[in-house]
Amino acid sequence: AIDPSRTYLLRFDGGSRGNPGIAGAGMVIYDDSGQEIWCGWRFHHETATNNLAEYLGLLVGLKCARSFGISRLIVEGDSQLIVRQLTGRYQCREPSLKK
Repeated sequence: AIDPSRTYLLRFDGGSRGNPGIAGAGMVIYDDSGQEIWCGWRFHHETATNNLAEYLGLLVGLKCARSFGISRLIVEGDSQLIVRQLTGRYQCREPSLKK
C-alpha cells in the first residue's frame, strides 16, 4: 500500500532509433527503501524524437504516481534537455509538449 508520508522515486528514460524514429520509454517507481513498486514501458506508435520519448516516460510515470496517490516524489532522468526545460533554463519549442 502507498504510504503518503513516504517519499518515492520515479526513474524514467526514453529514446528513439533514428531521432526521429521508432520511439519508446520506460519508467520505474521505488519506495524509500529502494523496493520497486511499479514498472512500465510505453511504445510510441508514431515517429518521434528522443526528446518526445523522454517526455513520454516522464509523463506516464507521473500519471502512474498520481494514480497511486503518491504525493511526495523525487524524479530522476538522464535527459539534460528535459531537466533544463522543466527548470526554465531552456524553452520547449515542441507544441505538442507544451500542453
